[in-house]
Amino acid sequence: MGIKNVMNLGELLEQVARRLPDEPGFIRGNDHVSWRQLLERVDAVATALRARGIGKGDKLLVHSRNNLPLFESAWVAFRLGAVWVPTNVRITPPEAAYLGSSSGAVAMLYDEGFGHYVDAVKAVSPALQHVIAIGQPREGELSYSGLLDEGLQTRNSFQPAEVDYDDPLWFFYTSGTTGHPKAGVLTHGQMAFVITNHIADLMPGLTHRSRSLVVAPLSHGAGIHALINAARGAASILPAGDKLDCDEAWRLVQEHKVDNMFTVPTIVKMLTENEAVDKYDHSSLRYVIYAGAPMYRADQQHALRKLGKVLVQYYGLGEVTGNITVLPPELHDAEDGPGMKVGSCGYPRTGMQVGILDEDGNRLPAGVDGDICVRGPAVFSGYNDNPEANAKSFKHGWFNTGDLGHLDEEGFLFITGRASDMYISGGSNVYPREIEEALLLHPAVSEVAVLGVPDPKWGECGVAVIVTNGDVSDDELFAHLEPRIGRYKWPKCFVRWSEMPKSAYGKIVKKQIRALLEERKEVA
Repeated sequence: MGIKNVMNLGELLEQVARRLPDEPGFIRGNDHVSWRQLLERVDAVATALRARGIGKGDKLLVHSRNNLPLFESAWVAFRLGAVWVPTNVRITPPEAAYLGSSSGAVAMLYDEGFGHYVDAVKAVSPALQHVIAIGQPREGELSYSGLLDEGLQTRNSFQPAEVDYDDPLWFFYTSGTTGHPKAGVLTHGQMAFVITNHIADLMPGLTHRSRSLVVAPLSHGAGIHALINAARGAASILPAGDKLDCDEAWRLVQEHKVDNMFTVPTIVKMLTENEAVDKYDHSSLRYVIYAGAPMYRADQQHALRKLGKVLVQYYGLGEVTGNITVLPPELHDAEDGPGMKVGSCGYPRTGMQVGILDEDGNRLPAGVDGDICVRGPAVFSGYNDNPEANAKSFKHGWFNTGDLGHLDEEGFLFITGRASDMYISGGSNVYPREIEEALLLHPAVSEVAVLGVPDPKWGECGVAVIVTNGDVSDDELFAHLEPRIGRYKWPKCFVRWSEMPKSAYGKIVKKQIRALLEERKEVA
């Protein structure tokens, strides 16, 4: 049997617009856009682009801050059968140029103030034919509002493109530790499973009465989360500014009775440590989903004491679109009681399988560390035009995440660390995660990153970069580690910084930390 047609994922928008036409779909400040208006706007822009020859398989590069056109552009691409290629808005023009050229983008939508990004893309991307400005267009460019008006005037009924299961809809660029980012190909069939799974495992009971606060870029994980809410007719609420304002975030939670948000551990930490958390009513919250990195236990406990049992952890990569494990609210507790899987990122998601493999592809028993591998319908179809990366990642019938860890007897997953983070000191494998967890239990340590660096005696040793909220000496920190981890794992030294470099998604970036350490010559 051949591959069968599947629903174009863009049909989700049309279904909810028919069912809940006057319910809000997008809220920012005083702007409330209903689902019917969103569908009309999306189909108008899609109509205007289709008239210019943009259709199935074409790539739409989008470089924009969180806003309505960015939100709509995903649906425009899906309904055209085109491929949405969103960028991290904080990348440099040369990095955007690489995404444009490697994806083969024929059209680019850009936000105000980013004309130099367009110039960089055009310089290396002969395929780029159409440039669309969200603000004032330059000579030779189209305007988003102009396309919208043009499409609205045609008043034609837009028919979404016919698609197959494996037809791509999103190039989800992953930031590697080395080399250029790789485009993970997400497909219409795969993403239909992902959305269904997220509703089942992460936010059961989600309805059109739900409200979702967007506190991360829609270009990546928060964009996936917005699709899930859209599938149930739940409005996405955007803060007014581009940077996280904790007071505004908690005010919006109270005002709109927000019940869910997608975030990362560092943003949860910032939100719950800010005094505004006690200023506003957040009792409407049901699901505060954190992903992208494990959450340190000390931060977890603080958030649970502030918010109650609303934390949901999921472990996943862009390549598996988050669908690897889940740790639901009932398995989060501020106290380390019986039945609590402290340190675990949860159990396998519905329909997904997690295996711990050795180098030869053999399954390892419970409690034994190895490569965390996964298979199931949420796994992406591969990296675009990158056979070398595909060969490395897909082995023995599994997708290798690049993370290390083990399963317990009940099937709960414990991540030891990133394979690339591990270092070997005196012949022993050392996993930074364990050291970081121990250091964060000290009340004066608010953030930490441990890296392995060359050492003439031990081959490699650890350096702990820390951010503190009070005075603490090296001797005090070593004394704190004494009962918690073996001496061979101790960092050689501590480096104190006022803040950690973070990605646009709020994750501590060890690649940048290593570069800064070398630049500042802070390690002998």
